[in-house]
Amino acid sequence: MSMRVSKAGLLTSIQDLGRRGFQQHGVIVSGAMDSYSLRIANLLVGNDENEAGLEVTLMGPTLEIESDCLVAITGGDLTPSVNGKPVPMWKPLFIPKGSTLSFGPCKTGCRSYLSVAGGFAIDEVLNSKSTYLRGEIGGYKGRALQTDDVLPLSVPAASKPAFLSNELINGVYTSSWSVNYKELVHFTKKPGVRVINGSQYDLFTAESKSHFTKEPFKVSNQSDRMGYRMDGPSLQLQEKKELLSEAVSQGSVQVPPDGNPIILLADRQTTGGYPKIAQVITADLPLLAQVKPGESIYFSHISLHEAEKIYLEKEQMLQELKIAINLASTK
Repeated sequence: MSMRVSKAGLLTSIQDLGRRGFQQHGVIVSGAMDSYSLRIANLLVGNDENEAGLEVTLMGPTLEIESDCLVAITGGDLTPSVNGKPVPMWKPLFIPKGSTLSFGPCKTGCRSYLSVAGGFAIDEVLNSKSTYLRGEIGGYKGRALQTDDVLPLSVPAASKPAFLSNELINGVYTSSWSVNYKELVHFTKKPGVRVINGSQYDLFTAESKSHFTKEPFKVSNQSDRMGYRMDGPSLQLQEKKELLSEAVSQGSVQVPPDGNPIILLADRQTTGGYPKIAQVITADLPLLAQVKPGESIYFSHISLHEAEKIYLEKEQMLQELKIAINLASTK
């Protein structure tokens, strides 16, 4: 059984939590830009948190549902609808065979996530189903979805779970409850992104350090899954230095010679030679993933200890959410 893409949208790809363990060989991680939203979508349909789903960017696809399936849509609000009628996000949805699932204007955020019970029947490449678009590996034929692609589902045909309503509302059967996601995924104008000092922070001028946390930085239109190019005050070193390339990670804030920082993201390279003024904390990467090109952010410094504490608190929230969903699904 499957879904067929009748309209491709802007950029939709298959992503899980990434291709880990191969960076020493130059293989990038990829994976969902907003990992919290993908993990929650998977929990809502009973999948493992790492199961691959669809990452839908700004302008979503139209999908023909060719078998009964249980899905969940999370992340940014790209106004999903079934057969032209709006359907809710952040809760399980049972969509009957023959329906059309589509996305409309982007209301909040810029990336939605669609998980299907059982996942997509896609082969793993180096232990991951994630699509690396530039390397053309993983996902569906190593690329973004195109019109007339057929996505095979792992579950032949889902049956409607007992905890869902018996009434068809706007083309779907759904639950009376939904996930309170606001402690995990935020959609705000000019969000504050928390960082810790980068390994070359002390090499920057006092003026640059001050500008970095006091002035807004706008996400450039030249941004993508590899990194966000930021427009704002020029950040400069105290003196020019030649640096050896070293390992980088998701959230590393590099500053090239033009002074405009670049935040490395899911499809980042494995090493980099530009000085790093900061590192976005892990817990704020999903927030950053939902910022559109043209929107601005503010940076604020916190300590490594605080970053670790916030990360552990978020993980605890996810585990509590998992328990709550399991309880609600067995009633």
